[in-house]
Amino acid sequence: MLALWSVLFVLLCVWRSSHAQYEHMGYQDPAQDLYTAPELPKDIPRIQLRLAGEKRKHNEGRVEVFYEGEWGTVCDDDFTIHAAQVVCRELGYVEAVSWSPSSKYGKGEGRIWFDNVHCKGTEKSLAQCESNGIGVSDCKHTEDVGVVCSDKRIPGFKFINTLTNNVNSLNIQVEDVRIRPILSSYRKRIPVTEGYVEVKDGGKWKQICDDEWTHMNSRVICGMFGFPGDKRYNIRVYKMFARRRKPTYWDYSINCTGNEAHLSSCKLGHTLAIKANSTCEQGTPVVVSCVPGRAFSPTPMAGYRKAFRQEQPLVRLRGGAVVGEGRVEVLKNGEWGTICDDNWNLMAATVVCRELGFGSAKEALSGGQLGQGMGPVHMNEVQCSGFEKSVTECPFNMDKDSEGCSHEEDAGVRCNVPAMGFQQRLRLSGGRNPFEGRVEVLMERNGSLVWGTVCGEGWGTMEAMVVCRQLGLGFASHAFQETWNWPGSVNADSVVMSGVRCAGTEMSLSHCLHHGEYLSCPRGGGRFAAGVSCSETAPDLVLNPQVVEQTTYLEDRPMFMLQCAYEENCLGSTSSSTPANSYRRLLRFSSQIHNNGQSDFRPKASRETWVWHDCHRHYHSMEVFTHYDLLSNNGTKVAEGHKASFCLEDSECDEGIEKRYECANFGEQGITVGCWDTYRHDIDCQWVDITDVKPGDYTFQIIINPNYEVAESDYTNNIVKCRCRYDGHRIWMYNCHIGGSFSAEAEDTFPGLINNQVTHR
Repeated sequence: MLALWSVLFVLLCVWRSSHAQYEHMGYQDPAQDLYTAPELPKDIPRIQLRLAGEKRKHNEGRVEVFYEGEWGTVCDDDFTIHAAQVVCRELGYVEAVSWSPSSKYGKGEGRIWFDNVHCKGTEKSLAQCESNGIGVSDCKHTEDVGVVCSDKRIPGFKFINTLTNNVNSLNIQVEDVRIRPILSSYRKRIPVTEGYVEVKDGGKWKQICDDEWTHMNSRVICGMFGFPGDKRYNIRVYKMFARRRKPTYWDYSINCTGNEAHLSSCKLGHTLAIKANSTCEQGTPVVVSCVPGRAFSPTPMAGYRKAFRQEQPLVRLRGGAVVGEGRVEVLKNGEWGTICDDNWNLMAATVVCRELGFGSAKEALSGGQLGQGMGPVHMNEVQCSGFEKSVTECPFNMDKDSEGCSHEEDAGVRCNVPAMGFQQRLRLSGGRNPFEGRVEVLMERNGSLVWGTVCGEGWGTMEAMVVCRQLGLGFASHAFQETWNWPGSVNADSVVMSGVRCAGTEMSLSHCLHHGEYLSCPRGGGRFAAGVSCSETAPDLVLNPQVVEQTTYLEDRPMFMLQCAYEENCLGSTSSSTPANSYRRLLRFSSQIHNNGQSDFRPKASRETWVWHDCHRHYHSMEVFTHYDLLSNNGTKVAEGHKASFCLEDSECDEGIEKRYECANFGEQGITVGCWDTYRHDIDCQWVDITDVKPGDYTFQIIINPNYEVAESDYTNNIVKCRCRYDGHRIWMYNCHIGGSFSAEAEDTFPGLINNQVTHR
């Protein structure tokens, strides 16, 4: 019967935790109770479904059916998306995304209950679909079918168990779970870290009896709400509170092993005995006290000023749109690399999430979904128990770390993070869709909270990135300093925030630098307010360091051949006094710029605003696309160059990817995902003028998209650093690498340098 208990808690998948967490603060859950439980004819067999097997998400897996006291599977013969639709809706998901034959999620056990299933898609239960008859099958478990359901749940869905067991008939209706703060010292804290664990049953919040509650249960609850662990609390205080205010108990207990990523995976305990019209005679309501990661330490919202920073030196996330998601990278032998997605699952992903100060994993991502990394693939076939302190402690295939793996198989995670309430303090207004609009913030003015606009002066990509992240809308695609086309809310035209400057890593716009009580916005708000458009994906430009190292050389070029370059300011400051028959010494090299992101890289400026340069006879779509700098060992700049994007195009592409951008005939400019643009060493301005540089040891540095004109999923890999030795006649370039690809100790050997951060703000 334990298998039966495990399915009963599928009901808890309907998490509306952020609203539940903040009901006591006045935030109401907008979801309406739209779900009506289906009434099946008496002649239809009563079954229960679950998604099981080797899965990476809670909303996917092998379809398993519980019938006559036994779990079994469904054969893939004649199975269609219509049948998947019935399965997903029966489990409480809005719709099916896809289905998979041939035991993609592993082979099941027991009977194969359904074969040759034919559904129209409108049936209320899989048992209503035509089939060979329940239990009639000629299939093997190699033909077990699986489904992927949408992330969205049916609003108000209630899991109703129609089966019977040896004790009694269960009819459980649970709609939500929350941690409700009880003590006054915790009620105003954000996030909520301590309080009663409550379940919503039949529209009422109920407590759980602690008679059989374990530390493992608390671990799972805290992980669900974005916390890596739990701690002890003052039991005496809560016992006093329970005596003063009689709790309303839920009728069931919970039994978790502790490494479940979701409470839905825990088993439901037995029905608690009812004595004298009350339950839990010897116990008190369950209380959990969770330990937040450092970035989410409890504090009043008004005083919260921390920008998100990675904490662990051995593991990091890259390329994610929001806090708590990204491609997993690990540090090994002083170099950062990725993890191959073979056998990558929720348990391994949860170890990563907890290690980084988040809760359990919502999703284990595969196939480089959050962009492809660079460097080595350090780990393959990772197998975690779920209790490791670090993913680096998990066993993996050491015989072939990266054999057979490419960056197309980079693993990623999406973690549960604490509900901070940030989304309720920001909105986009007036846009054509939910991903764009004028930015409006909720700020305190004259003792009350009012909605207003953000001054558009100085507003840029980094600020827009923070807005999109705060709203959970992905990456910024554009930042607007004027919003004429988006009227917004009339009563929110006044400027309530000005002077905003963000580093791009903040979780909330209020964490960015900005003017305090005394605002400064000469043009005012309204149509001159800041706006954004967001996108679920973004490009990610990465320079190939080996190409730079292999193509470097010196050229002495006469000044009379450099007039166009002089007009475009590509020479050193002393070039203005250089006679036409004199020479300039140029450090030349090639650049190969890859787009490893999830969307094409397009110039910020529209085609009609590109600037024509008559001397070189080409258009510049970005006035500054790259910076080239030569720095002394203490970080002082001794020579510099820059390159305008006179031609952003697909020079070459990975196998199977077609070129989309070509500059010829005033064509569209950009770099397609999986393609690269090569700036050859022999074109104008592809150099650094080192005429006035003395012999010595230097650091050569290249930065792509230095002014952050175009949004990217990761700016930290936009920089390449090289060691450089110049003896006055020859030059040696060596140890070229992407910034941030080595350990902090290795990077310290490049003094005066940092990764590509906003240092001018």
